Amino acid sequence: QVQLVESGGGLVQAGGSLRLSCAASGRTFSRYAMGWFRQAPGKEREFVAVISRYTSTYYGNSVKGRFTISRDNAKNTVYLQMNSLKPEDTAVYYCAANSVVILTTNYDYWGQGTQVTVSA
Repeated sequence: QVQLVESGGGLVQAGGSLRLSCAASGRTFSRYAMGWFRQAPGKEREFVAVISRYTSTYYGNSVKGRFTISRDNAKNTVYLQMNSLKPEDTAVYYCAANSVVILTTNYDYWGQGTQVTVSA
């Protein structure tokens, strides 16, 4: 069982930056692929980024070059650095854990989400 708690969301102006954090419980964090997803009102949950247990990274097309995912296994934490934010990045951002790297929403564990709002 893995519990995930996101933090770091908030309100930022377009062009600004935010760093999201996701703290995980348990001693097996390093074995999991960790992903970030987002969901805007009225839209489906969207893949943002994932980092494998070996630190390979993959990004959604809409965030490539602007967002960076990283992990600190000593702190059981995964991060999402978001730069050059746009109003269309506004969404609830979710952290998720899975035994293997996948780009769909079929993850084993999910956090409760953190709101990111980007004003124009």
